[in-house]
Amino acid sequence: MTFTAILVVCALFGLLFLIAAGRRIRRRHVLSGIAHGATAAIIVLGVVCAALIGLNLRTYQRLSFEQPAAELQLSRTGERQYNGVLAYPSGERATFALRGDEWQVDARMLKWTAFANLVGFDAAYRLERISGRYANIDDERSQPRTVYELASPGRIDPWELVHRYRSWLPWIDAMYGSATYLPMSDGALYEIKVSQSGLVARPLNQAAREAVSSWH
Repeated sequence: MTFTAILVVCALFGLLFLIAAGRRIRRRHVLSGIAHGATAAIIVLGVVCAALIGLNLRTYQRLSFEQPAAELQLSRTGERQYNGVLAYPSGERATFALRGDEWQVDARMLKWTAFANLVGFDAAYRLERISGRYANIDDERSQPRTVYELASPGRIDPWELVHRYRSWLPWIDAMYGSATYLPMSDGALYEIKVSQSGLVARPLNQAAREAVSSWH
């Protein structure tokens, strides 16, 4: 807001110099009018350049913006068995018994067009599932699977609303599924965020960082 205010003030100064230049030329003060006109042109050019730079910075900030979706705390309960506590930004918590070597969270995503994103529309999402995942494909086929639904049927579903009113929402760019997974480890804490391109997961404590660094 401060940057925008400075640009507006500079633009007003440029306009004042331009008006003054016109008046001086009409009064046949040509040299003074040219000087004021040149000053106005320099100010306006500077405002335009600054505005373009600011727009590019805002575009980058919007595209790189991430909103928190949840945090996952893991504790080992047995061989390849973990207790996972999923904490949402609202303070709500849910507990799941997960089996395997890795955890995975799936979500449905709604991505807006570049213009809608620029003016403040962030990617909309709905967390759908959390599951245990085995690193070995043979184990994935033969070992017990643990999958849980995360979406609450009582909440307003933006995905269904867009499906119903898609023709009225031309600024929707894409609708797709996104997933992220990382290794499970005793005491590991992970954050799950939503970027403009999908889910992102990162380790938050030493146990999680060590699990990721030795992950293969």
